[in-house]
Amino acid sequence: MLPLPFSRQPARLTLLALACLSGHSAFAEEPVQLDSLQVTGVQLSEVEAAREELKRVPGATNVVDMAKVEQGRVAGVADVLAYQPGVYAQSPGNEGVKISVRGSGINRGPGSHASGTHILLDGLPLTGSGGTPYELLEPLWISRAEVLRGANGFDRGALALGGAIDYITHTGHTAPKLQLRYEAGSRGYQKRNIASGQVLGDFDYYLALTDSHTDGYQDHSSGKGKGVAGNFGYRLNENLETRFYLRYRETEHETPGRLTKAQLKDDPRQAAAANRSIDAHRDQPGSTWLANKTTWRIDDDSTLVAGLAYHHYPMDITETAYRGGAYRIRVDYSDISGTLNYTRRHTLFGLNSSTTIGWRSTTNLPSSKAKETAALPINVNGTPYPAGTLMRAYEHLGSDHVLHIGNELELTPDLWLTSGLALIYTRREVQVTWPATDDKLSEHTWDYAPRIGLRYQLNPEVQLYGNISRSVEPPHAWSMIWSSPLRFPAGNQPYSTRQSTPISMDNQTATTFEVGARGDSFIGEWDLAYYYSQVRHELLTVEIEPNVFAESNASPTVHQGIEAGLTSTLWQDGAAGALSLRQAYTFSDFHYRNDDEFGGNRLPGLPRHYYQAEVRYDHPSGFYAGLNSQYASKVAVDYANSYYADAYTTFGATFGYASPKDDWQAWLDLRNLTDKRYAATVTPGYNDNGVDVARSTPGEGFGVYTGVSWSWL
Repeated sequence: MLPLPFSRQPARLTLLALACLSGHSAFAEEPVQLDSLQVTGVQLSEVEAAREELKRVPGATNVVDMAKVEQGRVAGVADVLAYQPGVYAQSPGNEGVKISVRGSGINRGPGSHASGTHILLDGLPLTGSGGTPYELLEPLWISRAEVLRGANGFDRGALALGGAIDYITHTGHTAPKLQLRYEAGSRGYQKRNIASGQVLGDFDYYLALTDSHTDGYQDHSSGKGKGVAGNFGYRLNENLETRFYLRYRETEHETPGRLTKAQLKDDPRQAAAANRSIDAHRDQPGSTWLANKTTWRIDDDSTLVAGLAYHHYPMDITETAYRGGAYRIRVDYSDISGTLNYTRRHTLFGLNSSTTIGWRSTTNLPSSKAKETAALPINVNGTPYPAGTLMRAYEHLGSDHVLHIGNELELTPDLWLTSGLALIYTRREVQVTWPATDDKLSEHTWDYAPRIGLRYQLNPEVQLYGNISRSVEPPHAWSMIWSSPLRFPAGNQPYSTRQSTPISMDNQTATTFEVGARGDSFIGEWDLAYYYSQVRHELLTVEIEPNVFAESNASPTVHQGIEAGLTSTLWQDGAAGALSLRQAYTFSDFHYRNDDEFGGNRLPGLPRHYYQAEVRYDHPSGFYAGLNSQYASKVAVDYANSYYADAYTTFGATFGYASPKDDWQAWLDLRNLTDKRYAATVTPGYNDNGVDVARSTPGEGFGVYTGVSWSWL
């Protein structure tokens, strides 16, 4: 097994007066599509209703309103998750955004197997035993995103270190009758979207078609995608409703490879020579997600929500050189997921209480298989093999089953106790099927995750919270093959030196303590959280040769950090408009605990300090203008901490007009005004001994983007 024995400059908050911050909290049940809600005479929108619901969770959460995000370029989920404290989301030049919450999946790539955070679509699982594919996460299809950081995703069956991100699709209740949107900009970027949604009595529908194209920032980084999304809801009676979902999307993009720091400074638009030589690319020829969710309001106090989803996601990947040629990996994954959540309001010990019992299950279908072939002619020890030669075939199947029970108990009118326990059963079955071996790995594991938390409403504007929880994340089934040091012997066979025998890995577990507060005060809406996690058997990934990665359980590590967000009104005049400032700061301290080789080294891959801010002017007529900035501190690029990618600061600007009737808008989005050259993501090695190795993916340079949207309401 590959050994991965896998901590500081002072944090400096630039948020205004964090010491006097003040908020609310949240308890998250299985999400349903929220209609407008009437509270104390005030009509709440769907997004506002979601925020009120999440104020019941005794921990840190975020709600992203897509109406705000769509006032600029929306190329991918990195644009969706910007300005969210506790969330790191950066694009390496394609749709595969690297997302990490509290150091989750810190060094798993942003490609097909991103992980560490449980991703849901409309409350139903997208993440499976092989991670989270990204091609179905088209942001123009959603009305909002809900982020439940860490163990706060418990009631959605999310037990990973990073918690849950739930992308909520538009319905006929939130979408206009017709919407047309067009985006265009630098380097051949184009995106088109047409959507329609209506409520027709007891029936409502939403349907959208989207396509996009870009030439890419780097050479050899063009990409394109097209897809359709829809859902159809029907209210059978006042207590029973059902909704069917469809997502289908195809993507193709070239992969330019990573650069050294010197190459990035010299010409960040160049591609890695090896990637160009083998025409490296990653295609998703057509992914499908079909689902249903049915909600039964049994009585005034009880609700049952059942969901079922089918997910098929084939991939065709050529990214790695082999024996003078390249090998092509073709996989055909399918899985099926089910959820069942029963919630009841009742009394317990004479106190108001609410209990949720839930079940989540995701299982790979037996048809999930993979094979490697030679994409180009190869030569193994003097023996030539033509393109198309089968090099290896294998299967990696898995299933994850979670049974969870949670309770919220009102101890006093302002103090709530939240408790919960989850039981987790995981299965992993991995085997190389050609050349056939008898070394099939079959593992079945039970684990558990308890949780307890408190939230206290200090006053109408300020809420305090704290929780202690355990998280559990099983290893990917694919990593049990790709991380194996056991290989076929060298020889004249096309499968020479390929991994032959799968290896076992432990579940990653963590015990996390979190305290925080949120509120609305004279400085604005704010939230502030501190967490400390002791992680055992952390699943860390290292690049062992170009574009070949191994994963292993690390020695004990610590993840701790501070997450702070603040949105302030700096100046306001009814006739002249308003000037506002929004800020998000994340401090991340991820390090070993006395590792035999690396001591207390920082874990590579993420910046210690990450800050985003935007100052914006809004005029009552609908005109707006904003100036934004992003800062990230230096990042270690190997586990030995022998080399670092540089810190960087970028600036951008947005100008636009949004009609007061919300029927049309136009905008101009300027990115990286100073054309700063920097590494957006890094892919760590084990020990580079201070040598400048190609581990950096360049961030986008100066770019100009514009767009227009028209809606028939």
